[in-house]
Amino acid sequence: HASGFCDSHIHFPQIDMIASYGEQLLEWLQKYTFPAEAKYKNKAYAKKAAKEFCTELLRSGTTTALTFCTVHEESVDALFEEAESLDMLMIAGKVLMDAEPFSPEELRVEAKESYEASKRLINKWHQKGRNLYAVTPRFAITSSPEELDLAGKLLKEHPGVYLHTHMNENKNEINLAKKLHSPAESYLEIYDRAGLLGSKTVLAHCIHMEDKELQRMHDTESVISFCPTSNLFLGSGLFDIKRVREFGVRHGLGTDVGAGTSYCQLQTLNEAYKVCQLQGVKLDPMQSMYMATLGTAASLSVDHRIGNFEVGKEADFLVLDVEATPLIKKRISQCQSLEDKLFVLSTLGDDRSILATFIKAICRWKKA
Repeated sequence: HASGFCDSHIHFPQIDMIASYGEQLLEWLQKYTFPAEAKYKNKAYAKKAAKEFCTELLRSGTTTALTFCTVHEESVDALFEEAESLDMLMIAGKVLMDAEPFSPEELRVEAKESYEASKRLINKWHQKGRNLYAVTPRFAITSSPEELDLAGKLLKEHPGVYLHTHMNENKNEINLAKKLHSPAESYLEIYDRAGLLGSKTVLAHCIHMEDKELQRMHDTESVISFCPTSNLFLGSGLFDIKRVREFGVRHGLGTDVGAGTSYCQLQTLNEAYKVCQLQGVKLDPMQSMYMATLGTAASLSVDHRIGNFEVGKEADFLVLDVEATPLIKKRISQCQSLEDKLFVLSTLGDDRSILATFIKAICRWKKA
């Protein structure tokens, strides 16, 4: 048995375009992502996708996720309705995108309109059942200064909601963000001056970080989501976990599907190990498993509720199959310690290694 995996950064609407070929971040968004997300204004379409998304999480062993929806209120309703029916602890929100030229017309929503919609959705869904709300500007390139200020206003008006966005993923993105929000000494400064930093702020990627940004994130208790499969897939760069730890910045593990290439955190750990190896850092298997469970729960400020088997916590857990494939079975049989077994599982394991997934002690997915 293991505690359920937690995912600190994923995109629910990108189930349709995972594994899309040949582009880096900005081109990939325009060519594949934005057209896929435009379909979510249709509630029936969004509902079907939400069902598929939650099933995919459960069969991959993930019991809690912080996820983007789309700019459409329908997408948020669809996801929270599905999560509520499964009693999953889900953190999500409507995407904010108002800025030309990068936001395409079909996904561009005026800042005040998105602010009002976000308020409606917070009142409707935040803390309803196990659902929690995240104010979700896509990133600095697609939000005007006015929209980021309104996001900050939402955080002040609704204490306890999250802020979820991207930062310092790709060098072209960074240059464009600073240009559009000039003057800005750093990418983080754009979010900081809008009042977006704090203990429930999760910034995905944070690959190309300046020391002052890491220090400021530490000082504000803001969180990084480390998304190795995505960073490699889009050629974005290598996350510097050693430096992040030296600055004492809170961090968790994200799949970032659809730039990420697996819903399963075992596969994410496989890539995380390699990203660290390329920089001369050994990612310890016990630390890895902690990162996929209690560590990411802590990064999402829900470790008082989930993340391990402490008495009184909500019982979200998995049954792992340590003989899921003939190769894993053979390799595990050679292992001398729990550390060895965990390392093999986080290197060779994937969704086939999940036998069953339980949400609050009720089995919600079982391997056929």
